[in-house]
Amino acid sequence: MIPTLEWTDDGVRLLDQPALPQKVEYKLCRDHHQVAAGIRDMVVRGAPAIGVAAAMGVALGVKRSQAATVAALRPEFDAICAELAATRPTAVNLFWGIERMKSCFERHAGGSVAALQQALEAEALRIAADDIAINQALGRHGATLLPQQGTVLTHCNAGALATAGYGTALGVIRAAVEAGKQIAVYADETRPYLQGARLTAWELQQDNIPVTVITDNMAGHFLHCGGIAAVIVGADRIAANGDVANKIGTYSVAVLAKENNVPFYVAAPLSTLDLILATGDAIPIEQRSAAEVTHLQGVAITPAGVAVAHPAFDVTPHRYVSAIITEAGVARAPYTDSLAALAHAAAAPVAR
Repeated sequence: MIPTLEWTDDGVRLLDQPALPQKVEYKLCRDHHQVAAGIRDMVVRGAPAIGVAAAMGVALGVKRSQAATVAALRPEFDAICAELAATRPTAVNLFWGIERMKSCFERHAGGSVAALQQALEAEALRIAADDIAINQALGRHGATLLPQQGTVLTHCNAGALATAGYGTALGVIRAAVEAGKQIAVYADETRPYLQGARLTAWELQQDNIPVTVITDNMAGHFLHCGGIAAVIVGADRIAANGDVANKIGTYSVAVLAKENNVPFYVAAPLSTLDLILATGDAIPIEQRSAAEVTHLQGVAITPAGVAVAHPAFDVTPHRYVSAIITEAGVARAPYTDSLAALAHAAAAPVAR
């Protein structure tokens, strides 16, 4: 799998996802401001990848600091964390990654600036390595839910490109294929950013997993025709009751799946849980630029001056979710009990 992001001596290298699939190229972020811009502009995207990028951004910001003492560094560190936290509001992994870096800072605040810089770099690299291992464990749990042979529908991109590697929803598909199952994929194009058409299709092609791109408004047709064995998606935040925030359009797919008796699975690491939120009603929904709707690759596709609404995410109520797949196991309704039990058993840090 091509690396989504990398820590280097010169800075953080981000795979330029807006350039895919036409070009495979990287942008080098030499300071935390550039990492923040990369997150905000979706050069790096996907909840787990955003969390890893934010952690690397914190480490890079501290590495570039000229502070002579930890006391002098502290306000600068707080400003670095605040800038990165302000990039995208919905993906809770962003805040989880930053909180891990804050905890690391406090554990090493009694030493020198150099020692603290090294500790933060090591923590960011550990977060990246943990993410890959978590996704592989999640994939193994989820693979058991997929049929020996069949077609799976997915929405947006929750693969290696959305994580430090391997993927969540696509990680489940990868693990099923590695286990000998014959799985094909229908990928919703996922307007307006086309993560499915551009990214999921490209990623699955690299792995020689059969993939067919469909437009978002074809999902109901194919679910009704009976050719889809399961729907599997990722998540950007999951409330305590199992309500799931994911890319806009996920809610529609979940309703269609339930209407047609197709299981709807969500694959996400425990770091995506926000158990402080009782329901999905409290999940903040990012509003993105109108230009992402009105233009396609720089070409206007709507009348000039038309009003545009562009929520980047929607919330799928838990009643439409058949199971939530995590690295600690599979949760089923009632999610208030099962998710809390998995988080407790894994001793996982709960968001915020």
